[in-house]
Amino acid sequence: MNIAIVGATGLVGRTFLQILDERNISIDRLYLYASKRSAGTVVTFQDQSYTVMETTTANIIDKDIDIALFSAGSTVSTTFARDFVSIGAVVIDNSSAFRMDPQVPLVVPEVNPDDVLQHQGIIANPNCSTIQSVVPLTVVQHLWDIKRVDYTTYQAVSGSGQQGIDDFDRTAEGESPQLYPYPIYNNVIPQIDRFESTNFTFEEHKMIQETQKILHKPDLAVSATCVRVPVKHAHSVSMIIELIKEPDLERLREQLHATPGIEVIDDPEQQQYPMPLFAANQDAIVVGRIRKDLYNPCLLHMFCSADNIRKGAALNAIQILEVVDKKILRK
Repeated sequence: MNIAIVGATGLVGRTFLQILDERNISIDRLYLYASKRSAGTVVTFQDQSYTVMETTTANIIDKDIDIALFSAGSTVSTTFARDFVSIGAVVIDNSSAFRMDPQVPLVVPEVNPDDVLQHQGIIANPNCSTIQSVVPLTVVQHLWDIKRVDYTTYQAVSGSGQQGIDDFDRTAEGESPQLYPYPIYNNVIPQIDRFESTNFTFEEHKMIQETQKILHKPDLAVSATCVRVPVKHAHSVSMIIELIKEPDLERLREQLHATPGIEVIDDPEQQQYPMPLFAANQDAIVVGRIRKDLYNPCLLHMFCSADNIRKGAALNAIQILEVVDKKILRK
């Protein structure tokens, strides 16, 4: 399999390489792309040296590429994704550029792997907070019909890339922020991305619309409040889920335990629950704080944490790559 990585020198790009190595993905040819600023950088992967190329049409159209992993932002994806498609590659895009395009599958492999079969050259990787939420949500949905979901997110600064980490470090030293509107150190900011006319942010709209699309429930009532918190790695999400009928919590815990990609940590007596501390640098989505509402027995509360760079971006994309390889390339 011939693989290209666009945005190879960024946080997610470097994690692509790490996970490709960890999962022993068979690679015949590897092409690394980045901005003009990073072109010429030499990257070592599996004892071989690769020179990063500038992302240009001329550097793409003469290559033999099966899959292109993108994590370089929406503008780069919009500009160059179809160049890769034109040479026969399947693009797996980590930006928001194509997620809500009805012609582009939006895929979390534990939830809707067969949606990759509908691709027309591009497959979208969902928002990091959406990914970690819909995996346990799907377990709930398989047991009982969901009427409504309300999210509150606690999103790490690495969700803004290296600039977010730099702003955390900068404001921890008492300097002024350069990325966020306020210091993030010792603070929480209830704004991620721009505000829309609804007074919801673009990030919140992404979680709402992506959840509906991935679960194939376009009329599902979903709401979200997305908050940036002073944590470097791993997002957390609080979910309040309204069901048609009262859930059986023991049955739910059993199903969550049996679901690949989920680790249940839910022992209040021992003060065991999901935290970024347990999720950072791990592949699993950690789920806990599972309980019924005190006033409405059909309301279910859950909390999850997951590494936003691994499962929330690079790992999910490479799991999509594995599904494409199995269901499409090998046929």
